[in-house]
Amino acid sequence: MILAIDVGGTKVLVATFSETGEVKKTQKFKTPIMYPDFISELKKTIIEITEGEKPKACAIAMPGVIDRENGIALYFGNLPWENVSVAQDLSDTVHCPIFLENDAKMAGLSEAHELKGIYSRVLYVTVSTGIGIGLTVDGVIDHSVSDAGGRAIMLEHQGKIQSWEEFASGKAIVAQTGKMASEITDEGDWYLVARNIAIGLIDLCVLLSPDCIVIGGGVGTHLDKFHEKLYSELELYQNRMIAVLPQIRKAVHPEEAVIYGGYLLAKQHQG
Repeated sequence: MILAIDVGGTKVLVATFSETGEVKKTQKFKTPIMYPDFISELKKTIIEITEGEKPKACAIAMPGVIDRENGIALYFGNLPWENVSVAQDLSDTVHCPIFLENDAKMAGLSEAHELKGIYSRVLYVTVSTGIGIGLTVDGVIDHSVSDAGGRAIMLEHQGKIQSWEEFASGKAIVAQTGKMASEITDEGDWYLVARNIAIGLIDLCVLLSPDCIVIGGGVGTHLDKFHEKLYSELELYQNRMIAVLPQIRKAVHPEEAVIYGGYLLAKQHQG
């Protein structure tokens, strides 16, 4: 059995997988504000979902900057925790190797696996409350790409320097249009969404040379509503240095990519 855990700003999803990758059980709980409360609730959930069976490995995804070697989450974009020793704090409950990873990178691993044999360099961009980024090369996460995602990409927008996340995330979409992505029907609003996402994507195309870009997250589930607009916006920035723009796809597992990536990450570490 493989244990995969997706820690989000509002909820935590815990799943068990068979050795061949089938989901056995899942369980959710609301993310507590205080870290000790989170660990307590997570331990309780792990005991319930594993039903006395010892996992062979555990992969945990967290939304922030990760010290993978020591199992420490250093900084969170949307949770008030810093320098928390997650792996050590759970070791007395899971009794197996624990692998900590950034949530966007873990989701990107899952989506790249779906495109195995088609694309070598797959860039995963999750657009939800914030913006996360993960590059997978030949089925392996590229850790040279920062865990900070859209918070660390600084661009000029409307006359001032802002992080990409500030004007292109799901939170920004609500601030600009007064609607969540699921509520948008106006074509002008979708052009706004496409343009703001394209501004950051074109720089990532130049820096990371992806063969394919997968858009995930809550906004990504609506890619079919702005896919053509997004590609048109990217073409405006295209020049001789970018001979061919990468393919753009919607995530196969928009809500569960992280836990599927957790299974794959654990299997990779197992060899």
